[in-house]
Amino acid sequence: MKYRQLGNSDLQISEISLGSWLTYSGGVEREQAQACVEKAFEVGINFIDTANVYGKGASETFLGEVLQNRPRDSYVLATKLFFPMTETDSGLSRVQIHKQLNDSLKRLKTDYVDLYQCHRYDENTPLEETMIALSEVVQEGKARYIGFSEWNAAQIKAAAEMTGVVKFVSSQPQYSMLWREPETEVFPVCAANGIGQIVWSPLGQGVLTGKYKAGQPIPKDSRAANDLMNVFISRLLDDKILAAVEKLKPIAASENLTMAQLALAWVLRDERVSSAIIGASRPAQIEDNAAASGVKLSGETLAAIDEVLAGISQS
Repeated sequence: MKYRQLGNSDLQISEISLGSWLTYSGGVEREQAQACVEKAFEVGINFIDTANVYGKGASETFLGEVLQNRPRDSYVLATKLFFPMTETDSGLSRVQIHKQLNDSLKRLKTDYVDLYQCHRYDENTPLEETMIALSEVVQEGKARYIGFSEWNAAQIKAAAEMTGVVKFVSSQPQYSMLWREPETEVFPVCAANGIGQIVWSPLGQGVLTGKYKAGQPIPKDSRAANDLMNVFISRLLDDKILAAVEKLKPIAASENLTMAQLALAWVLRDERVSSAIIGASRPAQIEDNAAASGVKLSGETLAAIDEVLAGISQS
C-alpha cells in the first residue's frame, strides 16, 4: 500500500481507503463487515471514512466497537455532519457542529477524529458561523483537521479566503471514469489552496467492475439488487454506459489488472487525489482493490480509456 499526504495536513493516508456509507450501516451483516475492516488493516489501509447519518449513527457505532482495541494512532478516522439526524438536527450551525461531533465521538468511542467534514454546503447558515465553529472543535482537540464533501468552487474559495479560521485540508467529491466533473473547477481551486481530494464512488457504484451487462438482468447478489444499497446507481445502469464499460475489459487485461483495479488506478493517476474510498462488502474485494495502489497506467492505456468513454463520461 502506498500513502499520500492529505492536502496541507500532516496526515499520510492510504491511496485506497475504506468507506462505510452503505455497507456498514445495515447493508452487510455484522460479522462480514468486521471481517472487511480487519482485511483493510491487513492490506495497509489506514484511512476509515464514515458519517453520522450513515444508518443514523449505526455505522459510527459499528466502527467504534470494532476499532476500540486498535491503537488510536494506527489509523486515520474521518466522519461528517450535515444531513438530518432528527427533525430538528441538521445543517452546519455552531450548535449542530458541537452537538453532532460530540455525539459522533461517543458512538466512535474516541476523544477525537482526525478529519471532520461538512457533508454538504449549508445554504441556511452563514459560512462564517460554520468556519468559526469548525475552528473551535479543532482548538478543543476534538478534530485534528476539517474538510468538506461536494462543495462547489465558489464555496470552496470563499472559505479559503476567510481569515482567522482553521483551513480546510480535504475535499470529498464523487469522481470516477464515468464522473469527471470535479476536474473542471473543484480540483484546481482545491490545489491552489492546499486541499487534497478523497474521492467517493471511484468504481461508479460498482458499474466499473463490469458486473452489470447491457440487456441482462441485474445479478441478485449485487448492490443494484439490494434496496438498502442501490441509491444513485440507476442512472449508471444505462445500456450505453454498460456497453462502453464492457469495452474496458480488454484494456484492463492488457495491464494485467482487474476492472476494479483499472478504475482505481485511473482515479489515482491524478496526484491531486490523495485517496479513493471503496465500499467493500467482502474481504476479497478489499484485497483486490488494495492491489491498485502504486499501479501506474501507461499513456497508451489512458488514451484507450478516453477513447472508449468519449461521450459517456459526465464532466
